[in-house]
Amino acid sequence: MSQTNTLRGLTTISFWATDLTAATKWYSELLGFAPYFERPGYVEFRLGDYQHELGIIDSRYAPEGLTAGPGGAVVYWHVDHVEATFEKLLSMGATLLDAPIDRGQGFITASVIDPFGNILGIMYNPHYLKILDTFTNGEKRS
Repeated sequence: MSQTNTLRGLTTISFWATDLTAATKWYSELLGFAPYFERPGYVEFRLGDYQHELGIIDSRYAPEGLTAGPGGAVVYWHVDHVEATFEKLLSMGATLLDAPIDRGQGFITASVIDPFGNILGIMYNPHYLKILDTFTNGEKRS
């Protein structure tokens, strides 16, 4: 009998914005590039080592009952320099949610609320780098 992985990996993280044009501009500035995909009410960036997708959706299309403001989940994106990235986010108008914290064993986290009300987590994660190294050195293939 074969095992099925219920959750196999992140595919798309979706953020909401009442001003999609401003959010697109803000994230383009943060990331250093424009979205690769755009359609009315939606833009999508591919980023990082695994080309994960960050989608920004016009909040008019949010599911009924979705509450405004930050939710209960924090998705952390690996960054090489938490302090520098954190300071850049704050300088761009994000607000503090959780200042950089050393979690031990090399893990450092921080989070902000972007100007559109979404929680953006950043993290230095040694495990991420270890897994990335195994893939880039050809030790694991799918």
